Amino acid sequence: MGFNVTCTPGRDAAAAFMRVTEHLPALVMYLDPVNLAIQLPPFPGGELLLAKFCRELAREAAKLAAEIDPDNEPVPGGPRHRLDEGSVGWLGGEPR
Repeated sequence: MGFNVTCTPGRDAAAAFMRVTEHLPALVMYLDPVNLAIQLPPFPGGELLLAKFCRELAREAAKLAAEIDPDNEPVPGGPRHRLDEGSVGWLGGEPR
């Protein structure tokens, strides 16, 4: 089944690793107001496929972040995803 979605994150968008159950990890994207959960594929080797997908997603998301906010690139030895005050994505206040 094909499925295509185009969306934009709202002001309270976030992403998180969570466990639906003890043996069912998921990546959840809270897009404000829509949520999307990506879970383990239900077949042998599904965990490896999901791990590969998550690594690809992280790599491509980092490329997008660098493209739209090049001044907030990480410094060697510093946090990989630091958001400086006033940068794109900065929400202010305490980290979530």
